[in-house]
Amino acid sequence: MTEKEKMLAGKLYFAEDEELSGLRRRARNLCHEFNATNEDEKPRRREIIRSLFGHIGRNPGIHPSFHCDYGFPIRAGDNFYANYDCIILDVCPVTIGDNVMFGPRVCIYTAGHPLDAEIRATGIEFGKPVTIGNNVVIGSGSVVTKDIPANVIAAGNPCRILRPLTEEDRQYWSRLRRETENAS
Repeated sequence: MTEKEKMLAGKLYFAEDEELSGLRRRARNLCHEFNATNEDEKPRRREIIRSLFGHIGRNPGIHPSFHCDYGFPIRAGDNFYANYDCIILDVCPVTIGDNVMFGPRVCIYTAGHPLDAEIRATGIEFGKPVTIGNNVVIGSGSVVTKDIPANVIAAGNPCRILRPLTEEDRQYWSRLRRETENAS
């Protein structure tokens, strides 16, 4: 089993492997390129994200700055939006559903290190996948290290579910939208 295969499977692995080092370098270069774009280069931003992520659905919206370790383990659905300063440490798969919105400075961390100092000093690492369901809002500054189910608002460090999204939420926002459209 290669170090990359071990990493993606959530097993102990050595990150300083030649293949993984090359993949991290590629991701960092793409993140640098993405973060150097300006507001008039939104099509270029989408192109970079499409080449960085393992999958990105329709209508992505990601603001610089954005950082990740590898990119290819990230799979995001349609209408994914990440506000400024998103960081995804993606040593294991990160799956983001449809219609997911991140506030500023949301971080997803799949990476971990052994707690024993002697073992940690060997450079060995591990990870655990994170899945975020459909129709989720993650509040500003949240640190996501565990799965978040569909149809919720979650926030905090560590990120936790605050409440479900309900039919009352849909009705409230639909009413406000109608009022705004009628006022035009």
